[in-house]
Amino acid sequence: MSDMVPSATLPLTGTRPRLALLALGALALIAGLYGALGRLGWALPAGGTLAALHGPLMISGLFGTLISLERAVALGRGWSYAAPALSGLGTLLLLAGAPEAVGAGAYAVAAAVLAGTSLLITIQQPAVFTGALLFGALAWLAGNLLWLMGGSVPDLIGWWLAFLVLTIAGERLELSRLMPQRRGSEALFLFAVGLLAVGAQNGLMTENGAVLFGLALLVTTVWLLVHDIARLNVRRSGQTRFMAACMLAGYLWLGLAGMVLVAFPPGASSFGYDVALHAVLIGFVLSMVFGHALIILPAVARIRVRYAPVLYALLLLLHASVALRVGAGLAGWEAGRMASGVLTLLALAGFAASLTSTSRNGRKASCPAEPCEGGSGSRCSTPAQA
Repeated sequence: MSDMVPSATLPLTGTRPRLALLALGALALIAGLYGALGRLGWALPAGGTLAALHGPLMISGLFGTLISLERAVALGRGWSYAAPALSGLGTLLLLAGAPEAVGAGAYAVAAAVLAGTSLLITIQQPAVFTGALLFGALAWLAGNLLWLMGGSVPDLIGWWLAFLVLTIAGERLELSRLMPQRRGSEALFLFAVGLLAVGAQNGLMTENGAVLFGLALLVTTVWLLVHDIARLNVRRSGQTRFMAACMLAGYLWLGLAGMVLVAFPPGASSFGYDVALHAVLIGFVLSMVFGHALIILPAVARIRVRYAPVLYALLLLLHASVALRVGAGLAGWEAGRMASGVLTLLALAGFAASLTSTSRNGRKASCPAEPCEGGSGSRCSTPAQA
């Protein structure tokens, strides 16, 4: 969808408003991580309050804001920016102590606007990948509506995870068009989407739902490893190789999450729920964030960011935190689980600090010299996206 991004400055959507929306996403991240440490057992002031909001803040407050902002930039319509603004408002309301239903309502309206944005994009550019992005937005809306109606996070988490998985997979499907097409590629992708939808509908706390959702993640992993351009770009160098490494490492965690859901359904094993959830959210989704930040920040906020080899160390630290969490959960080592949260926090803080130290603001962002891994909303115009 990069060809849908207008080259001129969008009215009422300049750099400062976008930076403000990014700041709201960052606020949700900070509050969500603080709550995560509280959930892991760290004694923190107000940790219990934010612990209860950890999931919504991370899914809707952080990822919902970032994804809807990226989609708004791709569409180029002023009204589409209501989605990240409303999700940011939901975060502010929750952090200000408003009833959960109020924050959930703001998140639900934000998801509805994102779905409208995605529908318009799909009409303008009919394709399987735009349809996947639309279904992902609808999955976010379904999860938010269930939370608004009083549903528990474990019962609706499948919809929220489907939102993230489909958004990422849809963007990777878009880039897979740059590779020689193999027979059955889209059919396999659609099969995974169907399994994901049924698994989310049945709920991860049911054995049937967990198994179907787990199989969906496994099928998605196979598709990504076979058809994604990352397996070719990892042979390159510099930023392109780093981004591809982020993708491939994340796919392995996605596959592990699928296996865990099949072998240890969350309804019967708290271990299965914790490992599967964080293998997806940290191992898969945050690894994608590490890889895509190098192109999304220039596209969305016009911030020039530069690749530095130190990012590999921070990526390794991020994945080490997930490995520690999985191992500690399997061994029943509570101190290890608590330490894993700190490692995740350090990896994210280090990544942000590294980008800050190697970046400089500007009105326009330059694209990487090598073919990039940019997905929807990217302004890069390199051979990898042509």
